Amino acid sequence: MHGPIAAAKWTAFLPRQIQRTAAPLCGIVMLLLCFISSFGPSEHDTYHWEIPQHEKFPRRIWQTWKVNPFGFDERDHTVAKTWPQKNPGHRYEVLTDQNDLYYVESHFGPAGLNRPDIVYTYKSLTAKIIKADLLRYLIMYVEGGLYADIDVEALRPIERFIPSRFEEKEIDMVIGIEVDQPEFKDHSILGPKSMSFCQWTFMCKPKVPVMLQLIDNIIAWINDIAREQQVPISEVKLDFDAVLSGTGPSAFTRAILSYMSSKTGYPITWDTFHAMDESKLVGGVLVLTVEAFAAGQGHSDSGNHNAKQALVKHHYHASKWPTNHPRYKHPVFGEVELCNWVDECVKQWDENVATFRLLPVEEQQKQIAAQEAINGAQAGLTIQGLGDLKGLPMSPGEPGIPYQPPVQIPNEFGDSNQQL
Repeated sequence: MHGPIAAAKWTAFLPRQIQRTAAPLCGIVMLLLCFISSFGPSEHDTYHWEIPQHEKFPRRIWQTWKVNPFGFDERDHTVAKTWPQKNPGHRYEVLTDQNDLYYVESHFGPAGLNRPDIVYTYKSLTAKIIKADLLRYLIMYVEGGLYADIDVEALRPIERFIPSRFEEKEIDMVIGIEVDQPEFKDHSILGPKSMSFCQWTFMCKPKVPVMLQLIDNIIAWINDIAREQQVPISEVKLDFDAVLSGTGPSAFTRAILSYMSSKTGYPITWDTFHAMDESKLVGGVLVLTVEAFAAGQGHSDSGNHNAKQALVKHHYHASKWPTNHPRYKHPVFGEVELCNWVDECVKQWDENVATFRLLPVEEQQKQIAAQEAINGAQAGLTIQGLGDLKGLPMSPGEPGIPYQPPVQIPNEFGDSNQQL
């Protein structure tokens, strides 16, 4: 016999005074048990090793930009609107230079994860590209969903991002290849960026530990740089390669490979993803082929945007940050990146630079002066040529090259309204 009847019969055997105090005592004991249980491990204590179980990716699309969508210029609006158009069931949100700090303080301040180091570092940063990189990781850790740079166009609905042979509940992240040129891994300049995942577009479930580990890596890195340069974080000077290795694709790739290794229990290297013919799921991370997020680059066997595997198109018109964080540029032979990973071009650049180093200082100075004269003449021609292209939007960083807006081509169902 159980329940209230049994309890009543049991208490009938107790003295009347104890009967009067038994119920209040039981209530006090229950409250104490509830109070004690509230002191269990907090999320902040466990997020490094416990992965919340999410069956599906949040239906959220995130972008960041200087202004909100009502202030977009025509070019940004044309590209950005492809995301809600192709994904009407997703929430679309843009964080701006006006509300980003409030977002960070809300989620990482005392009322959130209580990470004053993250809030302080974010507030201190003045390098816009570093803040942009860090912000996307902060958003993806807290909210999850899909992140895309403001100049990335959606070619296919997000529902197409996960091939049907995979179970969404088994996937923590969806990423793609950006650079797959491991033959340059030992090159002094190209090596560190010769094998990387793309972070201008990726998907993530909330609270995936690799995002927080990446954030922690960035906080430690930028503070180390500040100490080395003996300046505040706000005055740190970074070149192009430092940005890539500190917060960009190189940092992203290192963190992902480390996460995969910890999940699988054995080392995961780039060999797993070199020259992939189809997507792979490794340690909860779905890696798509290079065509998915980085088609049309002219390297890494990236194909073109007409391929069925192409999911987005990066227009690069928002990629002005190298102006403030320049690449290494040889005074005579320029940037090796202009070779765009063409082997013969890179070899020729290396040979020219090696030969230049052996020249007497007087001859080096003479060649530098001659090259500066050529550059000045070319700059004058470029400025003059821009007059012939008046009215056409230019591709930033590529003087004289008109911007190419999305074009209309038929898709596999004969619908000519699909933008590519």
